[in-house]
Amino acid sequence: MHTRHLVDGLSVAPQITLDDVAAAAAQGFRSLVSNRPDGEEPGQPTAAEVEAAARDAGLAFRWLPVTMPTLSQEEARAFATALEEMPGPTLAFCRTGTRSTALWALSQAGTRPTDEIVSTAAAAGYDLEGLRPRLDLGG
Repeated sequence: MHTRHLVDGLSVAPQITLDDVAAAAAQGFRSLVSNRPDGEEPGQPTAAEVEAAARDAGLAFRWLPVTMPTLSQEEARAFATALEEMPGPTLAFCRTGTRSTALWALSQAGTRPTDEIVSTAAAAGYDLEGLRPRLDLGG
């Protein structure tokens, strides 16, 4: 499992396996957020399977499936709410980690400078320059 630290309390990762759930708990994560729709590609575990594994590992779990073309500010607010409500640190994941990073970025728009958001994502290996116009507008 390859995790990338974004900010205190939040890391992101590409799709995790069911075995990765226990590894995440062993690494100190206390919550998981899945940003993948079920069935997005063959072989990925379903949200229900990940949730059951999370429960078995003592982790909180939230399923917030999103797609990049339809990524909304409402979904970004739901992501921020999940981070506030769930115990940290949290590991959010999707196919590559980009959607999870974009959700965090949009949730920070208007509270952090756009350059800081974009550079934080870049330091973790995610290019969010394409979101800059939305970030500049506060989401």
